[in-house]
Formats: sequence, structure tokens, C-alpha cells
Amino acid sequence: MKNTKIIATVVMIFALISLLVITLDGRDKEPAAGFLSHRIVAHAMGGVNGHAYTNTLEAFVANYEQGTRVFEADLMLTSDGQLVARHEWSKNMSRLLGQQTVLPAAKQGTVLEYAQFMESPILDIYSPLDIDKILDLMQAYPDAYIVTDTKEMNPERVTQQFRLLTEAAERRDPALLERVVPQIYNQDMLGVVNKVHVFPEVLYTLYQSQDSDEQVIDFAKESGVDITMPSDRATKSFVQKLKKAGVRVYVNTVNEENEIVELSHLGVDGFYTDFVSEDDLSTFKGLR
Repeated sequence: MKNTKIIATVVMIFALISLLVITLDGRDKEPAAGFLSHRIVAHAMGGVNGHAYTNTLEAFVANYEQGTRVFEADLMLTSDGQLVARHEWSKNMSRLLGQQTVLPAAKQGTVLEYAQFMESPILDIYSPLDIDKILDLMQAYPDAYIVTDTKEMNPERVTQQFRLLTEAAERRDPALLERVVPQIYNQDMLGVVNKVHVFPEVLYTLYQSQDSDEQVIDFAKESGVDITMPSDRATKSFVQKLKKAGVRVYVNTVNEENEIVELSHLGVDGFYTDFVSEDDLSTFKGLR
């Protein structure tokens, strides 16, 4: 009888310990919410009909309909100081966007005025975006997020860009800023952006950074930013050190299933891509 009571007590203690472990483990692994719940970032609003870098309304809608909810927008200043979605002002970009006949030869490869930019269709049929039209999309699609790629590192230009963005959002609904994720290009840029507005999430992108791996890790620990990097910098050692520090890791720009699966096994959380949608990930075999 005594032995039976001892056994019952041991079983009960074991059951309680098991329940506690399961509960704590579940708490640590609660599903991510909001921005952090998504793994795909549509590069330049995502590809549309095989075309990348368009930054167009139609690209946004096409990728949204395939389950993607996070969109990187290339944001640049026009010659008259307006914020528009354009990857770069080069002749090559004018060619890629099919604007050789839309734009005068003298204007190809130059910074356009706002009106001319907005009146010049992309690849004959796609609609250019400015910051107001991007915010229109965010209001129409209330679960979508915008990651900024403003490219500038000059503090005055950075300030100008983010003031235009925040002022445009505040005119319609300040809550929109909760779904904007700035990319910064060096450590100092975080302070410049924060003086304009403190965003809930910030990504430190390393494609222009001269920081060592250890400098990146230390900065991420201190500031709370997450990291995105070119895929060739995503070594197992670097990614694992970032993950150990509690940092979320993204890579750019990847379009092949096998590369995405391989990077996921290194611990990479998210992927900037032209042609892979959030829905596509559910079909990838072996994805972590």
C-alpha cells in the first residue's frame, strides 16, 4: 500500500513537471504576430508578369493576392523634392522599365520631376507609385507592411525622406506608421530616423555596410534592430551568433527554392525575393 502511494506520488510529480515544461516551451514558442509573422519580403513591390524592380501598384496587388504581406518599396526623391517609388535613376533602369520611348532621351538616366515620373507608365501598362499612393494601398490592405529602401545615407537627405513619409501618413492616419519598417544603412542612420519618428521595427541592411560581423552583432544587441544581408554574407557562424543574440535575420535577394531552403536551415527567418510568394513557401520541401 505504501509503495503504491509512493508510485502514485512520483507519477503525479512527473506529470506536473511535464505539464510545466510543455507550458513554458509553448510560451517561448508562441506564434509571431504582425510583421514578424511573415517570412517573405517582396523586393521592389515584388515581380509582376516576370518583371522585377517595377515598384508598381499592379506588382503590389499581384503579390498580395499570392499571400505576401510585406513589401519593400524603393523610395527616392524627385528633382522637385517629392518621394516616389523608383529603384534608381539610371539609364539601365529606364531600359528595364521599358521607358525608352515614354521618356525623352535627355531624361533617361536623370532624376525626373514628380509630374513626369507619375505620368510615365512602367512597361507601357503599369502604374508608378508615390508615397501617397503607397499609403492608399496600406489603407486599402490593412494587413500589409512596407519596408523602406531609401538608399540615402546623407543625414539631411534621410531626414527629408522620412519627414515626407511621416507627414504624409500623419495627414491621413498616424497608425499607418506602425506598419512601416525602415531600413538603415549604417549605425548612425538609426539616430537620424528616430529624430523624425521612432518606428516599432527597424532593419539594418548590410549591403552598403562596412561593419564587421561582431560590430553588427553588438549594434543589434544594443539597439534592438533586426538584420538583413546579402545571401553570400549569411554564413552559418554569423547567422547563429545573431540568432543567439535574439536577432531576426533576413537575406536578400533570393528567388530559388533550394537556396531559400538551405538558408532556412542556417537559421534565416525571412527572404527578400522578386518571384517567391508567401503562399509558395508552403510548397517548399524541407523548409525549416
